[in-house]
Amino acid sequence: MSFDLVVWAMDNADRPDDVRAANARCARGEHAQRPADPRVVAFYNSLTSTYPDRGPRATLTGSPWAAAPLHAAADHITMRLDENCPDAVLETIERLAGELNLDLLDLQDGTVYPPPVRAR
Repeated sequence: MSFDLVVWAMDNADRPDDVRAANARCARGEHAQRPADPRVVAFYNSLTSTYPDRGPRATLTGSPWAAAPLHAAADHITMRLDENCPDAVLETIERLAGELNLDLLDLQDGTVYPPPVRAR
């Protein structure tokens, strides 16, 4: 069993329904044709420097990823995490999302929440 989280680079005025709507467009294969948001790039680079999603380390026992590579788009990163993913990985995701002003979407129940540390 796995669970999915998505970080989204949204505008400060966007609401949870806007995040869910953006995710629904992604699920339909509709992606914005724009340059990558620097916050998403920074999130991906920082997260995968510790928890690689490509190469041999991505599939080693203990990798947090149930599916790799991660789905990376201009405005979001989708992460399918292994059910045995250590809490430290989740804490890192929340911390980075907070530092970079990204919203988190829990695909299991549709909850959108800002991480504990928020730069808004």
